[in-house]
Amino acid sequence: MFKPVALFIGLRYTRTRKKSQIISFVSIVSTLGITVGVLALIVVLSVINGSTSTMRNETLKAVPHASIGDAAGMTQWPEVVTAVRSHPQVSGAAPYIEGEGWLRYDGGGEFIQIRGVDPASEADVVQVDSPDFAFLLETLAATDNGIILGISLANRLGIYLDDGLTLMSLNSLISRQLGEAMNFRVIGAADFGFYGNNNTVMIGLNAAQTLFGTGNAAQDVRVRLRVTDVFNAGVIAEDALASLPASVPTETMTTSSWSDTQSSLFDALRLEKTLTGFMLLMIVVIGAVNIVSTLVMVVADKSADIAILRTMGASRGTILVIFITQGTTVGIFGTLLGAILGVLLSQNLTRVMQTLENLANTVFSPQDVYMISYLRAELRAEDVVVICISALTISFLATLYPAYRATRIQPAEVLRYE
Repeated sequence: MFKPVALFIGLRYTRTRKKSQIISFVSIVSTLGITVGVLALIVVLSVINGSTSTMRNETLKAVPHASIGDAAGMTQWPEVVTAVRSHPQVSGAAPYIEGEGWLRYDGGGEFIQIRGVDPASEADVVQVDSPDFAFLLETLAATDNGIILGISLANRLGIYLDDGLTLMSLNSLISRQLGEAMNFRVIGAADFGFYGNNNTVMIGLNAAQTLFGTGNAAQDVRVRLRVTDVFNAGVIAEDALASLPASVPTETMTTSSWSDTQSSLFDALRLEKTLTGFMLLMIVVIGAVNIVSTLVMVVADKSADIAILRTMGASRGTILVIFITQGTTVGIFGTLLGAILGVLLSQNLTRVMQTLENLANTVFSPQDVYMISYLRAELRAEDVVVICISALTISFLATLYPAYRATRIQPAEVLRYE
């Protein structure tokens, strides 16, 4: 079987030898460094992906995928809702009004976010997939001045079913027009997501128009869209706006998506992922530095062998390939081992964390103090590919200087003393 000489010798030099145990030890440390770096990168980035997905899902419970608004007032919102529903990438559309207000209950008060919805169509766009929430929407449609509270808000204020409370828009509160306050009856509490449960309430669209003083002009009405691809929500909303019939004036209409309204949060998460990946990549760089040390020692140890190969006709290119092969082999083995372990750990992270939690609660007391099993990992193939390519590239670059030094050895000077 044919084997290139340079590849054969390079792979042979990677084997453990009794006479070079220090070199072998440093080579093992190099491999472990790259393995740990790749493993840590895959697991940590998977956890960040899982956390980002969880935060996005929670955010979308309170924030629409996309919305269409009109600065001049969307008086023709029923036509807009009907038209955009026919778009192939829009799975639901509903009108809504959103604004800030003041909730007063039992002598106390709270600044809140008020969302006015059409109960009949809200079920088509809501992110909360719960039969209980569907029942609450039906109750809201059948109740005059009914109100649904976020779970945390209801718990914090001690508000229960059928309790009465007062709402006032923020503008009315600032202008001290207390006569514009409206009374509502609590029909239940719902999950508006991690970021909405503390300060969000839901009322009927007509009640919201009266509360905010818009009447039938629908000055603050926007159309909320639920799309099939949340990552392209902005593009889909623009396309849906462009597809509106000519009878609907669109000159003053604008669109927005969740990635626009929540850009500061998710830009920070992307920056965190990038910086974390860069810092963890330094572990791989340290492993690559050990590859440099290993190859420098190998070159010094094998100088006589290099001189003999040169006298037998081996070119400098052959010598270069020999030591690049040896160093790259260490990088390939470390990268593959780290990738396999990282993928396995990421796919079973919740189970591993549950085991560690049970162990911690068994060893330490009181029990149920150490809760770490909620970590969620989302493994992405593109992340694994980028990490492996980065590790292999760093390993390859680390071999160039020692391999170049090997090509500069002069056979006559080395063999003179042999």
